[in-house]
Amino acid sequence: MSQASASRNVVQRGENRKDRKPPKHVNRCWYEFSRFVVRAAAAVFFRIRYSGSEAIPRTGPVLIVSNHQSHLDPPLIGAGVPRTTSYLARQSLFRSRLFSRLLRSYGAIPLDLEGNPLAGLRESLRRLKSGDALLIFPEGTRTPHGDLQPFERGFTALARRSQAAIVPAAIEGAFQAWPRRRRFPRPGRVRVHFGPPLMPDEYREWSDERLLAETEAR
Repeated sequence: MSQASASRNVVQRGENRKDRKPPKHVNRCWYEFSRFVVRAAAAVFFRIRYSGSEAIPRTGPVLIVSNHQSHLDPPLIGAGVPRTTSYLARQSLFRSRLFSRLLRSYGAIPLDLEGNPLAGLRESLRRLKSGDALLIFPEGTRTPHGDLQPFERGFTALARRSQAAIVPAAIEGAFQAWPRRRRFPRPGRVRVHFGPPLMPDEYREWSDERLLAETEAR
């Protein structure tokens, strides 16, 4: 099942559920401490530079849509967002009990890409509707060669149903710092850019194809 069709099923099955509960937010102090540590370490090891974060809406649902170069992407991109941010991660990363607890402490949502992704998509929709920011990687997995892979269109349904602002993000240099077949990262230069947000009133009448194209272009 594609992420697009799964997202539509989430809407059809669960959008009007009365038992929907607000998401359990991460501990604010823990998150901000970790964000500080990541930014400090990234400044030393990856000479990290951020741009465009001033345009990210500070309140309301925000869907941050990024390319996916390495395991460094979630912490490095998340550290550049000026608000607490959840993110989608493939379910296999949650197999270790210890690592699972760490991921969940940062608000990570497991997504079963090989089976039924509905639970992860439903939780994503719930968090967005509660006004959270969510980071996703529509390529579905890390790039094997450093080039941008085609985006799955599932994020368009999440954005439309939650009326989220879409913030395109681009990370560069993370693949060179930690390519897919390398066991550990190496020092490098990483850049993270956040493009101008696409607001719901702007993309409401667009086709999914145009929304995909506009997101990738920014």
